[in-house]
Amino acid sequence: MPMTIKKRLEGKVALITGAGNGIGAAIAKRFAQEGAKLILVDLKLSDLEKVDDVVQAEGSSALLVPFDLKDLPRIEDLATATFDRFGGLDVLVGNAGILGGLYPTQDMPPSVFHDLFTVNFFANWHLIRCFDGMLKRSDAGRAIFTTSGFVHQEMPYWGNFLSSKSALEKMVLSYASEVKLTNLKVNLADPGQVRTKQHAQALPGVDPMTLPHPDEITEVFVRLSEFACPYHGQIVKVADREGDVIKFG
Repeated sequence: MPMTIKKRLEGKVALITGAGNGIGAAIAKRFAQEGAKLILVDLKLSDLEKVDDVVQAEGSSALLVPFDLKDLPRIEDLATATFDRFGGLDVLVGNAGILGGLYPTQDMPPSVFHDLFTVNFFANWHLIRCFDGMLKRSDAGRAIFTTSGFVHQEMPYWGNFLSSKSALEKMVLSYASEVKLTNLKVNLADPGQVRTKQHAQALPGVDPMTLPHPDEITEVFVRLSEFACPYHGQIVKVADREGDVIKFG
């Protein structure tokens, strides 16, 4: 008989924000390959439907949830619907984020600044608040939030975006320290520079073909989601690449 390869996320229920394109869409595809049941959240239904076609081609299924994360009260509704549909949640991937444009600190329009913190920080706090109980009841709950390696650099015109990611990091690492005696493992993932629309918007002078495709960096998210995850309370980086080998920082 042919050998059956065990899927690393078989039967796990995973929710991914920012799943309509870029890194989020790549995570959805990889999680589908690994046997997860998916809840995919993004702004546009049309983007989610394209990802759903890929997920179905991998033999998995997805619940598509088109909504704007700036509508914070709906995150509680999402948690209720998740429990009603699946009975709980095993993996939360807070991947959605916006750049907001690069401005001198004092010149960013207030509405853009508020949107930046709402999506990059406040929405993730609401995800933690609303899904904490379900993740703790899982036998191997996992919460992963996408950050940026630029956070720890002083970069002119990036301060507003990086301050939102810095706040996210501090909150997530504090949360991790609070749940260290439970089954829940909480980490941040730094995928590095990746060939995405957001990267092209931020650094248009970089040749995108010199950067890894989002599909190439999904192993870090699988490793942080699986039962055997060795990390907790860490920022896990895709540190460097040698051919197809990904090293973890």
